[in-house]
Amino acid sequence: MDETGLDEPRLSEPEPDPIEHTQDEALFDEPGSPSANAPLALYRRYRPDTFAELIGQDHVTEPLQRALTNNRVNHAYLFSGPRGCGKTTSARILARALNCEKGPRAVPCGECRSCRDLARNGPGSIDVIEIDAASHGGVDDARDLRERAFFAPVSSRFKIYIVDEAHMVTTAGFNALLKLVEEPPPHVKFVFATTEPDKVISTIRSRTHHYPFRLVPPRLLTEYLAKLCDAEGIPVEPAVLPLVVRAGGGSVRDSLSVLDQLLGGAKKAGVSYRQAAALLGYTPDSLLDEFVDAFAAGDAGGVFACVDKVIEVGQDPRRFAEDLLRRLRDLVIVAAVPDALTSGLVDVAPDQAERLSSQAAALGAGELTRAAEVIATGLTDMRGTTAPRLHLELMCARALLPGADADDRGIHARLDRLERRIGVTGTSNPAPAQPQIQTPPSTPAASATTTPSVPESTPPQPPPQPSPAEVHKQEVQAPGLTVTDVRRLWPEVLEEVKGKRRFTWILLSQNAQVAELRNGTLLLAMSNAGARDSFSRGGSEDVLREAMVVVMGADFAIETMVDPSAAPSAGTSRTFHATDEPPVTSGSASDGPKIRATNGIRHETSSEDPDALASRDDSDLEEDAESQAQLLARHLGAEIIAEEDHGA
Repeated sequence: MDETGLDEPRLSEPEPDPIEHTQDEALFDEPGSPSANAPLALYRRYRPDTFAELIGQDHVTEPLQRALTNNRVNHAYLFSGPRGCGKTTSARILARALNCEKGPRAVPCGECRSCRDLARNGPGSIDVIEIDAASHGGVDDARDLRERAFFAPVSSRFKIYIVDEAHMVTTAGFNALLKLVEEPPPHVKFVFATTEPDKVISTIRSRTHHYPFRLVPPRLLTEYLAKLCDAEGIPVEPAVLPLVVRAGGGSVRDSLSVLDQLLGGAKKAGVSYRQAAALLGYTPDSLLDEFVDAFAAGDAGGVFACVDKVIEVGQDPRRFAEDLLRRLRDLVIVAAVPDALTSGLVDVAPDQAERLSSQAAALGAGELTRAAEVIATGLTDMRGTTAPRLHLELMCARALLPGADADDRGIHARLDRLERRIGVTGTSNPAPAQPQIQTPPSTPAASATTTPSVPESTPPQPPPQPSPAEVHKQEVQAPGLTVTDVRRLWPEVLEEVKGKRRFTWILLSQNAQVAELRNGTLLLAMSNAGARDSFSRGGSEDVLREAMVVVMGADFAIETMVDPSAAPSAGTSRTFHATDEPPVTSGSASDGPKIRATNGIRHETSSEDPDALASRDDSDLEEDAESQAQLLARHLGAEIIAEEDHGA
């Protein structure tokens, strides 16, 4: 009655129907049922009621069910394993099976009062006590538990204590429980659940039966989540569930929490892959495809454009590196195992399988393995860095340059790259014809002091699968290289030459310039004929070609020309301008210096004029110089059988 004295009608709230669960009840409710519409988290709404409903833990559930059937249940158990894998749920199912009026039995009847009280979303039982050791792990709590344990259960067969987060119990608390756990009353059972079993003192562990729980396999967890989505009546794209499983990390509870978040924000059409990738922070497959395609083509601009897109959308560079490493892992397996996609070894969506196959074929196992190792090492170095974008770009730059690695992985990566270029040209013998280099006629003296020349022959056709040692001999022009690119990389080529042979480095750095690049042939402009002649003999051409393979990934044929406008650096040999009168050479081969006469003016030049291009203070000239026999052995695999004297 209110202040006016009138009775107001009262609205009576209907009482909720009692929750009853039968054994033949399905794990998933039909869409639109009261359970499906309840405002509970998915991991609470679909908590298993029996061991048969628990997924991924058969190694635990089967022995427990046999122990229940044989009535050989121990007085204390230790359940350990990662979070969200069913430890506490298994403890509740075990308590339900022990206190069933028709038990103990492996499968609770689901009809008695104890089974209904301990069922999913049930009110609970007064004889099953769950203790959070994180807040009740002290010695006083242990003493209180010890005193209460001796009282008989109220309405059940056993009084069961489930101690969650058992590793949080202090040493003094465990010691206070030790005698009770060792010799409990007949009506008391203990179940300790923990993620860190090593922190449970050994005296407690030795008195329990230890069952380790494991993470749920991705394929099994994906199937479970698909059934749950069907039960919820919300469509989900097939590519979404692998993202959910990956975010959950094998934990059922974590995966259900992620899926619950996606379902809560789903549109009428359901949950799309784009929505899930954006919400979970993963790199879209389209961006990974763009990156891998650019990497396979050697397109540095496309690779760094992808990195820029990652930064522009605000994504964490570390997460992008993780996603890229995962993609490279899949490609490595696909390249090594052709049926990996059909056998389930690599679990991807059907529309993604075809792209992975083409990408693996475009790159090759050697280059994929090296790129994965580069990204993995760089990802480790990115931890704690203040410039993650810079580290990511450096990782990409190193992956694009297989010549930076001098080990076997770098050689195999370069081999894969050259083999792909051979396939693009569509010819089985990619080596172009040897360029004809114009050399001045040798004097009788030079012929007398020079070892017999080996007749020139056409090099043998390389096999379809060249060995790593033959990578440097394959002559393939890199697609897209122009003379501008060669000039830009020329300083790096010279540095590589310097590490191989110092005489060649001095010769090229002081007398050579890149003139032209056409039809796979590199034309070098020399400052004088002496420099050109010195380059043409002594193995300098081979040293330069090997350096270009390392730096540019291409083995060009080399031609030389004399260009008077290419002014030599200081310290080089002298040159003479052409006159109307031809030069006159006097003296024999044994007369020492030759005499050149031009317009009546006598000039003395050394017979070793080509070698004078190098500084006389350079101590490496004689050490690095190779004889013709050494050059033949190193490049053609020749072996000296016998030596003959061809003296006059």
